[in-house]
Amino acid sequence: MTPQQLPNWLKQRAFLTPDRMALSNGDVAFTFKELWTRTITIAEQLNTIVDSSSHPYLGLMIKNKVESVLLVHAIQQLGYTTVLLNHKLSESELSFQIQDMGLSTVIFDDEFEEKLSFLGEDVTGVSFSRLLHTHRTSFEVKDHFQLDQACSVMYTSGTTGAPKGVLQSYGNHWWSAIGSSLNLGISENDTWLCSVPLFHISGYSILMRSVIYGMNVRLFETFDVEGINRELMAGKVTIMSVVSNMLQRLMKDMGDKTYHANFRCMLLGGGPAPLPLLQACKEKGVPVFQTYGMTETSSQIVTLSPEYSMSKLGSAGKPLFPSELMIKDKEGQARPYQEGEILVKGPNVTNGYYRREKANVESFKSGWFSTGDIGYVDDEGFLFVLDRRSDLIISGGENVYPAEIESVLLSCDGVEEAGVTGITSDEWGQIPCAFIVKKENLTEEEILKHCAKNLASYKLPKKLVFVQELPRNASNKLLRRVLRDQWEKGMFADED
Repeated sequence: MTPQQLPNWLKQRAFLTPDRMALSNGDVAFTFKELWTRTITIAEQLNTIVDSSSHPYLGLMIKNKVESVLLVHAIQQLGYTTVLLNHKLSESELSFQIQDMGLSTVIFDDEFEEKLSFLGEDVTGVSFSRLLHTHRTSFEVKDHFQLDQACSVMYTSGTTGAPKGVLQSYGNHWWSAIGSSLNLGISENDTWLCSVPLFHISGYSILMRSVIYGMNVRLFETFDVEGINRELMAGKVTIMSVVSNMLQRLMKDMGDKTYHANFRCMLLGGGPAPLPLLQACKEKGVPVFQTYGMTETSSQIVTLSPEYSMSKLGSAGKPLFPSELMIKDKEGQARPYQEGEILVKGPNVTNGYYRREKANVESFKSGWFSTGDIGYVDDEGFLFVLDRRSDLIISGGENVYPAEIESVLLSCDGVEEAGVTGITSDEWGQIPCAFIVKKENLTEEEILKHCAKNLASYKLPKKLVFVQELPRNASNKLLRRVLRDQWEKGMFADED
């Protein structure tokens, strides 16, 4: 074994703690030994279907099911790279990602057969039911994982709205797990409740931590508020990942009750939490760890511990142990409290995007990754994020990029100009609001119908405002922040 490899994670974990609980969903429960055995069975079935000499990337469209977890591990055992496909995306969005990666095979949950009916002859679609009824072909199990090998690919739109595949190596996932453990600690009694999507870095990283730590994952297929609260109150769960909207719903359903003393970490991502929510959590003794991270950092890279949740209100915290943080302005490294771009460095940060050389050159310099986010650090090193990726909208924990929506709007006949910004929503944190200059008679219904064909539901404009002109600077650049400010001031109330 070289310094650039580690023992096969699942195989090693099944050897070290075979009888420890690995995965449960309320109906079935597997130990790590059972998880290993079932994973190899599915890997052998998958080996029958996939040509080993073909493309090294396999598409995977899944829900939060036990079979999905087995497939994630099976693909790793065969040495392929998993391309996680977001089932919330539209047909055109999915088609782009599949073509961009050059996928020849997509494995999918049976529920998505109709959604993937557009797959052509050059892409083989394999449903779970077909796979699980396929005969097995043995293969040679790898004893080690290469840390520099791409383990997974997840797409992110970026500030330009052009989707990019983020290459996440085994080393990225390993150091993400180690960084988290050095911050949160590890116990053999830990159970991490996962109701966030497995195709997101938040969900996928939980599966990686599970086999690295030897930790049970309590899997929820959907965000079942009442069911999850019962689990947290019963003392069966110690850690959970959430975004603000999820936490708000949990607190509302919780009423006067409290969580079991075994529950030790509510890992909160997807944007800063509102003060009333943090206060409610503190009163109920809910240990909230606020975080800052992204697909490019393989989950969290900055985390705020509960003891600072009030004294450092609004802060995302400090970098995890293996990682570094820097604020850069025009003159170089910014001083405390001075705004600038957030740069991060660490072994959990991706080496780059798939086939995006220009973006790689622009984003990665001297080991530092330019996040595009604006923020500052105080004199104690705590990070405060001021603007997520400039104009990024975070709606219910989902990243929504205005440029992507504007591109779709401008492709609609009758739309002359379009500007999109996020406006405040009590339920979702933010929602997309579109400001449109139209060339001819055009109804709101026609625009939304066009958007629905080209955008995922969570990206659809929740409000449309017809205006005479859009605010621009001397370089003719759209000023989305001005739109947001004007909306908050009620300046569009009389626009038609």
